[in-house]
Amino acid sequence: MTRRFVIEREGLPDLPGMMLATLDALHEIGGSASIHELDEKVIEMEGVTEAEQAYEIPGSAGRIKVAYYLSWARTYLKRGGALENSARGIWALTDAGEKITTLEETRAIQMTVNAEERERARAKREAARLGEAQAAPAVELAVAPDDATAHTDDDDWKAVLLDTLRAMDPSAFERLSQRLLREAGFIKVEVRGKTGDGGIDGVGVLRVNLVSFQVYFQCKRWKGSVGSKEIRDFRGALQGRADKGLFITTGAFTSQASEEATRDGAIAIDLIDGERLCDLLKQYELGVATRMIEEVTINGAWFDSL
Repeated sequence: MTRRFVIEREGLPDLPGMMLATLDALHEIGGSASIHELDEKVIEMEGVTEAEQAYEIPGSAGRIKVAYYLSWARTYLKRGGALENSARGIWALTDAGEKITTLEETRAIQMTVNAEERERARAKREAARLGEAQAAPAVELAVAPDDATAHTDDDDWKAVLLDTLRAMDPSAFERLSQRLLREAGFIKVEVRGKTGDGGIDGVGVLRVNLVSFQVYFQCKRWKGSVGSKEIRDFRGALQGRADKGLFITTGAFTSQASEEATRDGAIAIDLIDGERLCDLLKQYELGVATRMIEEVTINGAWFDSL
């Protein structure tokens, strides 16, 4: 099958092609999927190479290009009525999305949504010209995609945190990983340090009910994508030693790396990418504090009804 889009180091991918590939992937999966499942299915069906998966958005602090534009594809499809998503990040086909099968249809969605956004921007400029300071702000597509993979204002803290983690001394990052595993329930967590131990940075024991698993871990401050080669090399160091492996990175994992991590007949390796690492540090309050702000709204209509 001819690919619908290509990811290049420079230039923009064919967004309507990505939109159609996203719809086809959802059809293949069964109509609904998490962002991670959907991205991996699109990458698999389109034959996106590991090299393409490693390309970053220039000046974006490590944002992966293919994931970023796939999130845009979902955004356009949602605003065009072809997809819907839940608060838990599950994306699903709508009745209208089920019927879309051609690039002409996805191009039409792109053109319609772009026209709507241009009209919103025009209305915003007009309101500003008339001095209506209280006018509602327009939501412009140039800001960010409409799902959890996008780095919206609410997610800026992750970009800052990842920059901070990547600037850490390697030994300090190993100690942070050790602390995180302890907070998550591991015991006897040891950092091996610079022992030249085949890429193994530490080991810990995870107890699940009556059973214990010895887990070796590797933690790398990467900016781009970790590929399948790194997973194979890590597994080679685990042979004859561990029940499971854990690979922690500030970057991302290619779909081939994810497949290699769970390959049948091999030691299973769990993966924690930069996005999930940020969430875990927030969850266990390790260098990340969350402040809840109370917002009070007065319902004037309720009082008027008395």
